[in-house]
Amino acid sequence: AKGRPDKGPVWRGGARREISSMAGWRLRAFRACAGALLFALALAGASLAAAAQRIPDDLAARLNERQIATYRAYLAARAPFDRRLDAYWAEVDTLREGRRRKRAGGVPLAAADYVSEHPPQYEGPPMPADVAKIIADLRPPKPDTEIAGLHDFLAAAKSEYGYVPAAVAEREFKRRYALEALRVGLSKAQVIDVYSLETGGRGVYDMQAGIDPETRKGRPISTALGYAQLLAGNSVNEVAKHGGTFINRLEDMARARGVSPGRAAYLKRKAATVRKMVRAAKSVPYQWGRHVALGNTPRGQGIHALNLDPDIGPWLQVIKLRGVLDHGLHAGRTSLSGPELELMNLAGPGTGLEMMTPIGRRMPTTNFFTRAAYGRNTIVREKNGAELLAALEQRMRINEKRAGAVEFARIFDEIARDRR
Repeated sequence: AKGRPDKGPVWRGGARREISSMAGWRLRAFRACAGALLFALALAGASLAAAAQRIPDDLAARLNERQIATYRAYLAARAPFDRRLDAYWAEVDTLREGRRRKRAGGVPLAAADYVSEHPPQYEGPPMPADVAKIIADLRPPKPDTEIAGLHDFLAAAKSEYGYVPAAVAEREFKRRYALEALRVGLSKAQVIDVYSLETGGRGVYDMQAGIDPETRKGRPISTALGYAQLLAGNSVNEVAKHGGTFINRLEDMARARGVSPGRAAYLKRKAATVRKMVRAAKSVPYQWGRHVALGNTPRGQGIHALNLDPDIGPWLQVIKLRGVLDHGLHAGRTSLSGPELELMNLAGPGTGLEMMTPIGRRMPTTNFFTRAAYGRNTIVREKNGAELLAALEQRMRINEKRAGAVEFARIFDEIARDRR
């Protein structure tokens, strides 16, 4: 084509026909490819749908025609939902990793860095109850991995370190805990709020998650112990970080004026035991994953038993909470309410602070928890950051009226009166 300033390009007839022919060929080729692609997608969808409705032979042999039909209807509805749910959580993970990179690079976060919707909800037909029973009989669920219990921690402490925590009255443990908390700068309100949320307001010093503190019935759902519900990994982490200070304190207590020779010798032996535990805690790199792994071994379980010791347990738990408070201070949060402190304790200090930002407060909590943690913690589901904070406070206000929390509050008040 040759262009002229006063008119559009002039096309030679042959060139026009050739280009027209090429355009037609490309259009036909595109249509053919598009049709093939749509056909392939249709086949893939049909294949997925068929796979979703496929019933194993051994199960099909146990079902009648009606049960097969209702079960297939359930499978056909459930399969696309499960794919949507998987895609949702994949996006959550991708955006979380992107936020991590942005924070590392000092780049401000925006609303586009978060998923803005809650997870999709299944609205199809339910699993037929009679079919579910047959499936359970045919394929019994695998037993859950056994979680170490209180007796395991005590047995490990004795076998690994020759250590048995001293028994003490509940009220005395609370008194020591309150003194330690005040000493490191935690307030009565902060401690009572965390206690009320973590233990339901009626926890005892040797309470483990999943075990009723009054009836002592139940089964462990995690290794969490005590008023602050430290996990075994937390105990290993704190001993690796602060263990040297624990040893110095015990030795200072042994040398204090007025301490009986028997008590002094006992404290010195305990300091020697803690020294062994510190060596064990520092035998792995200072990484959360390695501390969790060590906490699942007898050496780590023996360290976890320190939470039950009246000379060490209160400080071990209090210093963990103080670390959360310090994280907030470094981020510019000069004061934290009990619910805010617990939010950081629940989700992790950095994540808790992120949830309290203007953006984080309005974003779904799926952005801040793993899929498994979101499924386990009923209090976090279907909420945004602000709603979760409000839910924590509401539960605290209910639980602080229970016997354990009331007794704890009175002990704080008694200490305040004594000091005055």
